[in-house]
Amino acid sequence: MKDAAILLVDDEQAILQLLETVLHKEGFHSIDKVKTSEEALCACERKSYDLIVLDVTLPNMSGIEACPFIRRLTDAPILFLSARDTDFDKLTGFAVGGDDYVTKPFNPMEIVARIKALLRRTRKTSAAVPTAPVQGVYDFGRFQVHEAAGELCVEGKVIPCPSLVFQLLLFLCKNPNRIFSKSELYERVWGVNSLRDDNTIMVHIHRIRERIEPDPAQPEFLVNVRGLGYKMVKKGLPYEY
Repeated sequence: MKDAAILLVDDEQAILQLLETVLHKEGFHSIDKVKTSEEALCACERKSYDLIVLDVTLPNMSGIEACPFIRRLTDAPILFLSARDTDFDKLTGFAVGGDDYVTKPFNPMEIVARIKALLRRTRKTSAAVPTAPVQGVYDFGRFQVHEAAGELCVEGKVIPCPSLVFQLLLFLCKNPNRIFSKSELYERVWGVNSLRDDNTIMVHIHRIRERIEPDPAQPEFLVNVRGLGYKMVKKGLPYEY
């Protein structure tokens, strides 16, 4: 994990320096710093990053505006930094492609903890015991998840999936017809129960449904069991509660 390439994007030099310092102390040394969205896009075109810390309030082009363009270049987890802390702002950050959201002022060690959690989830497969699929392929009829290839195929077409969306989908597919609460999903996929954010789960569930469901508003596969959590439905298998 310590060899991860990290891109820091913030127009405040003091914040860039603070984050670089604490990350160096934690053993991360492949760190690049830029101050604008345009510079971030250029950096992502030149180099492959394992994680991006992206400020929301940037000159010319905000981090929210830049995120979809960054997503075209990389599936690296994106952690937003922002002085805005409303639910709307957070949901917007997740909706445009972010994986985590931290408000300013922040504890730098919390940033480090979140960075480690995101990197851990993108570098490790789920710890859940698989249900013996054929050659690592989880087949749900309409769609298949290919674990080794890291691919989601829907009706024969490969559908792009950000890394954490794929990890959550893979975890659910490995455990069909089993209900998981939001906190269980966050702990099993993100790996840090103490930093749980219900909005994160809800947005990633929505992203999965957009990809696998015939009608995301009326899900048939990834369903919500009121008061209990979520489960991935696979016909022909017993339900687990």
